[in-house]
Amino acid sequence: MIIKKETKNGVTIYTVEKDFDDAKMLTKMAKKLHRSQIKDIIDSDSDVYAADGTLLLRFRKNKLTTTKVDAFYENVIKFAHNVSANRGIASGSTEKNLANNPKVMSNILGYFDTFSPSQKILLRNKGVTLTIRETRFNAEYPEKFQQLVPLIKEIDAYYKQYIPDKYKLQRAKANETPFKIDGTAFTTVTTNVNYHTAVHQDKGDDTDGFGNLAVIEHGEYTGGETCFPQYGIGVDVRTGDVLYMNVHDPHGNLPIKLLSKDAKRLSIVCYLRTNIWKMTRGKSEAFKKRHLDTLRNAFRKDPQNNKTKKVRSTKNQKGGFGFGFGWF
Repeated sequence: MIIKKETKNGVTIYTVEKDFDDAKMLTKMAKKLHRSQIKDIIDSDSDVYAADGTLLLRFRKNKLTTTKVDAFYENVIKFAHNVSANRGIASGSTEKNLANNPKVMSNILGYFDTFSPSQKILLRNKGVTLTIRETRFNAEYPEKFQQLVPLIKEIDAYYKQYIPDKYKLQRAKANETPFKIDGTAFTTVTTNVNYHTAVHQDKGDDTDGFGNLAVIEHGEYTGGETCFPQYGIGVDVRTGDVLYMNVHDPHGNLPIKLLSKDAKRLSIVCYLRTNIWKMTRGKSEAFKKRHLDTLRNAFRKDPQNNKTKKVRSTKNQKGGFGFGFGWF
């Protein structure tokens, strides 16, 4: 709940305290939120601090450049409709069997640090142990990915401006690996379309850094606010806004109600994968090129007769990023 509110230089400063203890919070994990559980929705420039003085979130309206936003949307939206069954708790599931998980439109761009079990066996047989790869989007649509970079760089620039201490730590790590989105503190981007996430905590990202969220609207909808249920607050992020937040605090989205047939809420999350940094820190651009070439050769050649295999992608292996032996 909000226990203090003041305004400085056009920014509302909130201090909040927990509505319930951590033990009760655990009982709400992997569950979907409802509007009745959230007391206050923020929709203007705001900073929110916990009662102990730590920053929970920083929200700014209308910061992102329209042309960059439009270019991002136009180049990614078709791919962003691929479905995934691998979001686990964020989708409200604790099932280990992907076949039983909800199917959601959630995808990754940039670089990632896992392979499917069958891919790991193939790579191990070829002496490849580094589990870093390009995502499907980068590999299949490199020109489209380049059209996304200007907006990613703008999100990065505001990250540096608004959260400078944490940005400095994260950017230092990004600078140590060639497997990153050039000119940023990020290795990876997740996109979600009309995704009503359950309460979860982000995992695999840099714990020294801070999370971020941008949204691109298409058509009309209500809801989708990003909420911190333990504090009873949410933020209504819309096109052009930037939200920087502590994603290791439990958070989730309110339901999305589509008011027009083609309505879409495309959310964009940029982050640094800790394992990518750990496994490739100090590596060169030449190493990166050799590694990616090795993967291409491994997956495009039949290990039995060395004939080129037909490229094949399969959905729902890892967040809709689709990969079979014919693709890496």
